[in-house]
Amino acid sequence: MIVAFGDAAARITLNRPEKRNALSLELMEELIAALREASARDSVRAIVIEGAGPAFSAGHDLSEMIDRDETFFSHLFEVCTVMMETIQDLPQPVIAKVHGIATAAGCQLVAACDLAVAAEGARFGTPGVKIGLFCSTPMVPVSRAIGRKRAMQMLLTGETIDAGTALDWGLVNRVVPVAELDAAVAELVDAIARSSSYTVAVGKRAFYDQVDRDEHDAYEQTRAVMTENALAADAQEGMTAFLQKRAPTWTGR
Repeated sequence: MIVAFGDAAARITLNRPEKRNALSLELMEELIAALREASARDSVRAIVIEGAGPAFSAGHDLSEMIDRDETFFSHLFEVCTVMMETIQDLPQPVIAKVHGIATAAGCQLVAACDLAVAAEGARFGTPGVKIGLFCSTPMVPVSRAIGRKRAMQMLLTGETIDAGTALDWGLVNRVVPVAELDAAVAELVDAIARSSSYTVAVGKRAFYDQVDRDEHDAYEQTRAVMTENALAADAQEGMTAFLQKRAPTWTGR
């Protein structure tokens, strides 16, 4: 695992290129720790996850899944779930920067991130059905990102989709030539960093709290959030600055 800090973003690199960044138990535990460490820094406004070598991530490390007992598998998938939920729970947006393949739990990781930018030529899939291990946990964020019929197509056939299809289906936000991938991610980070860190955190939390509720309950939840948000110092500063036609000065409160 490689963690680097820039002006506004923490960049976490999955560093098992010889294994196509397969998500071993050790790597997933390292990623959870890196996410939490990055999130704890006030200067970090967004977190970028990428892969070293020719791929983003090929999913779970099958080599450590042979002749293991129930305790091992239960722990493995529990840690994977914690990793995915940690991404959602962090106050900063998490961006997947995807090249090569993102398959099985690697595709799950892309779907779990708040935003995703892919290079042309990237491919996505949930091929577990082909080896007798249905991608049941990957289906959770994938089905929520792309919908039931499309998710079932990926899950039941195990076939990969290209970056353009992933964009059309809503699995990624943008597809760019590989030479422009860094710049495209930087644009997202810069756009996020221009807003109040407090407001972004409030909005991210509210989004996931309301997205699976029925419409009435969603309004009940979000109007309470907006009331609290409107009272915050950064909201008052932002509205005042807009009316005064000046740039706001954020305090993160």
